[in-house]
Amino acid sequence: MKDLIEYIAKALVDNPDEVQVNEVEGEQTSVIELKVAKEDLGKVIGRQGRTARAMRTILSAASTKLNKRSVLEILE
Repeated sequence: MKDLIEYIAKALVDNPDEVQVNEVEGEQTSVIELKVAKEDLGKVIGRQGRTARAMRTILSAASTKLNKRSVLEILE
């Protein structure tokens, strides 16, 4: 899951070197924290949060296939 979010985020931003993805695993839920450069934050969130919502939908579909639950947190 971490690699999937990292791949998508690096494709979206201008500074792919500054993309940081951290995965915090729980018993049933894993939290994926995405941190990008300040000027790329708008690109990752998108207009009215559409891009972030799309990333969360893809993550949800991929994690459902593995019988897990994943949550995407975009950090500033």
